[in-house]
Amino acid sequence: MSGTPAPSATLSPAPSKGRARRRWVRRVTAAVGLVTLCTLPSTTAGATPPGDGPPSAHGRLYVSDYGNNRVVSLPTGGGDQATVPFDGLVRPTGMAADAAGRLYVSDTGNNRVVVRAADGAQSTVPTDGLSRPLGLALDPAGTLYVADSFNDRVVKVSAGGVQTTVPTSGLLHPWGLALDAAGNLYVSDFVNDRVVKVAADGGGQSTVPTVGLSQPTGLALGAAGELYVSDSGNNRVVRIAAGGGQTTVATDGLSDPLGLALDGCGGLYVADGFNNRVIRVRETGGGQTTLPATGLNTPTGLVLRPHGTRP
Repeated sequence: MSGTPAPSATLSPAPSKGRARRRWVRRVTAAVGLVTLCTLPSTTAGATPPGDGPPSAHGRLYVSDYGNNRVVSLPTGGGDQATVPFDGLVRPTGMAADAAGRLYVSDTGNNRVVVRAADGAQSTVPTDGLSRPLGLALDPAGTLYVADSFNDRVVKVSAGGVQTTVPTSGLLHPWGLALDAAGNLYVSDFVNDRVVKVAADGGGQSTVPTVGLSQPTGLALGAAGELYVSDSGNNRVVRIAAGGGQTTVATDGLSDPLGLALDGCGGLYVADGFNNRVIRVRETGGGQTTLPATGLNTPTGLVLRPHGTRP
């Protein structure tokens, strides 16, 4: 990865916190910095999938196209790529969406989070003091969680616009976020090579048992409580079962996997950052397909939207 050139516009480092911070800055400048359907066919991009599976619950996948300062939507079952109209994005990363059709994007280069309503109106989420925000997550009450990476914290913004800091300990450049059905928060702690869980009941922080993670980025939670982690330093995606136990998702040729998304019917999408593509595989492994896309430059964040809720 160190041989991949960074683009002319890169993330500016925050004040140094020593070797760990410098390591992260180098990686974000290079890695982020350049920073599924129910039955998935084993075909190449653009091929017609077989018609013997149930239809997908989702129509389009939204991708933060980091190097191109834009968000694009990709068809998951036929159709054309489109650019979502956002104004002024600089190095977008994390994404989240709600049932009302709102699409949230970490506008990382501008140290803010923006939201595009279903009617197309864009606004900035009220926050204070963000520094290189990355991953996003939304709870059912409309509370937005933000990985405030260079501040080594996670903040949450209520539906009413009140910002608070999530109680955590020892985070060093948090990246991906995920919430489970009970409201527990999972955070990929990038520099510390781990994933932490923050209990919804105030019971504190714990480290998710994993083996050999290196610079974890994207997170996604399955319906049965299984946790998927983009193990970007190892160019793989791992699956942590709800009851414990780690396996590697069967993929081929990943280079710096970043964002993840699940379609709820057996499909896992992966933003394959350095390969400038998005792939999908079965959660249980196999059947890898590259989504038809043109011109991606370090795809970073992913979110799926149901049919009928396009921004």
